[in-house]
Amino acid sequence: MQTQGLFITGTDTSVGKTYVTSLIARDLVNRGIPTGAYKPVCSGADFIDRKPIWHDVELLHTAIGSTFPRERICPQCFQAPLAPPAAARLESSSVDRELMTTAALWWKDQVDVLLVEGVGGLLCPITVTITVADLAVELGYPLVVVCRLSLGAINHTLLTVEAARQRDLVIAGLILNHTEPSPPSNDAVPSTREEISRRAGVPILAEVAYRQNDPIVGYQDHLPVDWLKLASTR
Repeated sequence: MQTQGLFITGTDTSVGKTYVTSLIARDLVNRGIPTGAYKPVCSGADFIDRKPIWHDVELLHTAIGSTFPRERICPQCFQAPLAPPAAARLESSSVDRELMTTAALWWKDQVDVLLVEGVGGLLCPITVTITVADLAVELGYPLVVVCRLSLGAINHTLLTVEAARQRDLVIAGLILNHTEPSPPSNDAVPSTREEISRRAGVPILAEVAYRQNDPIVGYQDHLPVDWLKLASTR
């Protein structure tokens, strides 16, 4: 697949991939660039009036202007908060490998830029046979890696970068995300940022502040990055 796009992955689960993907989408939409958001599979539902709601899908749907059906954003949703293959098994189902590709191809004639968001970390199982990294290789988009700014971030980030390079994936850059209201110590964030910058060998694109409110009701961050330029990185 050779259309323009970015593949947003993370160093772990719950590092803010969906929020960052939504910020990128909003920036592109505000520039008048037709933008799609695609999450091949989502697991972990909330329930409202006994109806399952997938928060990630709702956030992405809002970010691209609520103009595309939710089933195009994420064609495979499972209720349990587990890795997709395990969540699917609890529903006597499985993740459809072929659908992941065909559903991504659908966006080709709909938008100029497609943002693909993975699940969990880069080596998270996404079907019984492949990981998120395998799908990233197939789609061929540059990676944006979201890193949680906390203790352990250096190791998690460097492992993710190394795994990506072993697969010849292009890394467009890193997004450092504050997922807690305050760092473990006053020195933790500057030293973590410095070590990641020095050792990873890829640019830190932006740093996202901690947000207390539910981001689905309003975006509190703007990331001053030329996403369109990054999407054309090869």
